[in-house]
Amino acid sequence: MATKPPAAEVEAGGVTVRVSHPDRVYFPELGLTKLDLAKYYLSVGDGIVRALRERPCMLHRFPEGLAGDKVHQKRVPHGAPPWLETVRIKFPRYNRYADELCVTKIGDVVWAVQMSTVEFHPWNSRRADTEKPDEWRIDLDPMPECDFATVRRVAQVAHEVLDELGITGYPKTSGGRGLHIYVRVKPDHGFSDVRRAALAFAREVERRAPDDVTTTWWRRDRDPRALFVDYNQNARDHTIASAYSVRGNQRGTVSAPISWKEVDDAEPDDFTILTMPARFAELGDLHAGIDNSEYDLQPLLAWAERDEKDGLEGPADAGSD
Repeated sequence: MATKPPAAEVEAGGVTVRVSHPDRVYFPELGLTKLDLAKYYLSVGDGIVRALRERPCMLHRFPEGLAGDKVHQKRVPHGAPPWLETVRIKFPRYNRYADELCVTKIGDVVWAVQMSTVEFHPWNSRRADTEKPDEWRIDLDPMPECDFATVRRVAQVAHEVLDELGITGYPKTSGGRGLHIYVRVKPDHGFSDVRRAALAFAREVERRAPDDVTTTWWRRDRDPRALFVDYNQNARDHTIASAYSVRGNQRGTVSAPISWKEVDDAEPDDFTILTMPARFAELGDLHAGIDNSEYDLQPLLAWAERDEKDGLEGPADAGSD
C-alpha cells in the first residue's frame, strides 16, 4: 500500500498552513510544484494582499495541477480554519448566498493555494458594502488578430484621457494578451452607474483611436483586428485576475503591475512565477499607492448622459447576478 506523501508546513504571516501534496507538479513545462506556488505568493505577499484585501474572491482551482480540470469556486468549504475570513454574497437570480473568501492577510492566500487555487479573481467592491464598487477596471481585451503593439497604443490613449480627467490609473498586464488599468473610485455608486461611466470612458478612447478600438458588445460584430475596451468587467459578480495572480497556463504568467514608462516595451510573457519574485524584491509593489486617492465618477456619468441623449445605447446586459 502506497504511503501518503508528507505535507509541508508553511509559515504565512503569523499562521501556519499545512500544504498537502507539496510535490504535486502544477506547471509541468516549468517543473513547478504546489509548494513552489505557495512560495511565489509569499514572495509577493504585500502586493497580492493589497490587491485582494476585503474583496469577495472567486477561486480558480486546479486540484490535479494544470494538467487537470479547472474548478471555479465561490464558496469557502466547510472545515476552513477559524482564522480565515469570509464575506456573504447574495445572488438574487438564484435566491442563493455564498460565503466567499475575503483576504485580509497572506495566510488566507496560502490557505487558498492549499485548496489548489492558482488564480484569484476578486470583486471590484469590498465587504463593507459589496453593492458599491470602489474599483473601476479598464480592461483592454484584444480580439484574435489584434497584436500587443495595438494594446500598448490604446493603453497610452487611455492614459491620456485619464490624465485629462485628473485621474491616476494603475496598469498591469492581464497575464494573457491584454492589459488592465485600475482606478480607485469613491464607493458612492452601484454597479450600473460604474458600468455607465466605464462605457462613456471606453467610447472616448474609441473616438480617439477609431482604427484600433471597438466598444461593440457582441463579439460576432467586432473587427477581429480590434481591441475591445470591455466596460462590462465592471458588472456585478464579474471578476478578472488580480494583480500578482498567477494565470492557469503552462507558461506560469502573472498579472503583473507595471509602470506607465514600461507600457511601450512590456512583453506579457516576461512576467512569470519565476521572474516576479526578484522583480518584487527590487521594485516593491508598483500599485502600493493605489489606495491613497479615490476619484469621483460624476464627470464620466455626465459623459454617459451626453452620449445617451445623442442616441447611443447604455451598457449591454452583462448577464450578472
